[in-house]
Amino acid sequence: MSPTLIRGAALVASPWKNGGGITREVASCAYEWRVSIADIDRDGPFSRFDGIDRLLIVLDGAGMTLGAGVLGEFDVARFPGEAPVTAHLANGPVRVFNLMTYRGAARASVDIVRAPGRRTLAADTALLLCAQGSVEVQAGPACIALTPLDTLRIDRTNPVEITIEGDGVLVCTSLDTEADS
Repeated sequence: MSPTLIRGAALVASPWKNGGGITREVASCAYEWRVSIADIDRDGPFSRFDGIDRLLIVLDGAGMTLGAGVLGEFDVARFPGEAPVTAHLANGPVRVFNLMTYRGAARASVDIVRAPGRRTLAADTALLLCAQGSVEVQAGPACIALTPLDTLRIDRTNPVEITIEGDGVLVCTSLDTEADS
């Protein structure tokens, strides 16, 4: 197990291809998966990504309509990257957690975890993104403090038990390569 702290303040902003927002890459594994935080400033279509499965979670803002569903805080939307999807903002900009997995290359699961709590992480890679408040994550001998948009990345070879303290909310992402199944 090797925990790596990724500070939200250090994430680099890049404009979207379609100009409707910006994204900050949190972590990625080439041709398998990518996790980012996106700020959506206006209504508009999402870019097309063939062969990619997408998952979005509203982290901040009044929410949005995506396809036929209304997304509020911490609601999850899943859709194929080929699908023509348009976002309609409810009342101003939103910030979303964005997970893209290459179909057939990686599997992902995402949970919203409110501190305090305990979890066992058993994925190739786990990403613990602080969505609200603040938390301390105890992973083995390391105790790491996270504030909004900070992420703890844990790559492992064996399951690891973590303890979460504080008043925050984490987006916990487990990522496995398909070759492992």
